[in-house]
Amino acid sequence: MRKITISKQVGIILYWIAALVVSGIILFYHNPLAILQEENLKKIISCVVIFISALIFTFFYGKIIQLPRELIQNRKLIWKLAKNDFKTRYAGSYMGFFWALVQPVVTVLLYYIVFDKIFGDRAPLSKGEVPHVLFLTAGLVPWFFFSEALNGGTMALLEYNYLVKKVVFKISILPIIKVIAATFIHGFFVLVLLSVAFGYGFYPSIYTIQLLYYSFCLFMLVLAITYSTCSIVIFFRDLGQIIAIVLQIGMWATPILWDLSIATPKIAVFLKLNPLVYIVNGYRSAIWGKQWFFEDFFSTMYFWIVTVVLFGIGALIFKRLKVHFADVL
Repeated sequence: MRKITISKQVGIILYWIAALVVSGIILFYHNPLAILQEENLKKIISCVVIFISALIFTFFYGKIIQLPRELIQNRKLIWKLAKNDFKTRYAGSYMGFFWALVQPVVTVLLYYIVFDKIFGDRAPLSKGEVPHVLFLTAGLVPWFFFSEALNGGTMALLEYNYLVKKVVFKISILPIIKVIAATFIHGFFVLVLLSVAFGYGFYPSIYTIQLLYYSFCLFMLVLAITYSTCSIVIFFRDLGQIIAIVLQIGMWATPILWDLSIATPKIAVFLKLNPLVYIVNGYRSAIWGKQWFFEDFFSTMYFWIVTVVLFGIGALIFKRLKVHFADVL
C-alpha cells in the first residue's frame, strides 16, 4: 500500500511539473508573424485547459492511469492479437490480403485519370504548385486510417463480446488491437503516397521522416477517441450510425478534398479546431512542405493538449462503464 501511495504522489507531481513546463513554454513563446490578440487568446485557452487537465488528473489519478498501465503490461498480447485480427479479416476470401491493397491503388488511379488526364487540374498551394492527385492522396491516406480505425475500435467490444464476458481477460486491450490492425494497411497506404510523390518528382528528403511522427499522432488521436466510443456504443447502439454520419461530414470539414487557404481567416481559425487538420497538413508538409512539425508551435501544442484530454476522458468513461459491459452484452 505504501508503494502505491508513493507512486501516485510521484505521478501527480511529474504531471504538474510537465504541465507547468508546457504552460511556461506556451506563455513565453512568441510568433512575430502572428496577430497579437489571437496569439494571447490561444495562450490563455491553452493554459486553462492544461490547468484543468492537471486538476482532473490529480483527483482521478487511479482511474486514468489504470488504462495505460494495462496496455503497457499486456503489450505482447496486444501485438499478437492485432496480427491475428488482421489475418482473420481476410481469411475467408481467395485473394486475402490483396483486397486490403486494392482500395488505395484504385483510388489513386481514379484521381490520376480524372484530374491529371481528363482535367489536367493542379492544386495551387502557398509554396508552389502541386499536382491535384498528389494533393488529394496526401489528405486521403490519413483519413482512410482514421475512418477505419475509429469504426473498428468503436465496435471492438461488440465484436469480441465473448472475451468481454471473461472475468480474467483485460478487455481494455481490445480497442487498441483494432487500431493496430488498421495500422498495417495504413503502412501500405503511405508507400502508395510516397510512390505517387516520387512519380511527380517529389523525392524523399529529411522532412519525409515526419510521416512517422504524424502517423503516431494519428494513432494516438484515434485511440483516445475509441475508448469513449467503444464504451458508449454498448449502451447506445445508434452511436455507430452517428459516427458514420460524422465521418461523412468530417471528410468535408477537414481540408482533404480542398485547400485550407481558400477559406476566410475567421472560418479557417474555426476549422483548425479539428485536430485532423494538423495531421492532414502535416502529411502534406512531410511530402513537399519542407517544414518541421515544431515550427508550427501552437498547432502542435494544441493537438497534443486535445489528444491528452480526450485520452483522459476516454479512460474515465471506460473505467466507469466497464463493470456493466458483461451484463449488457
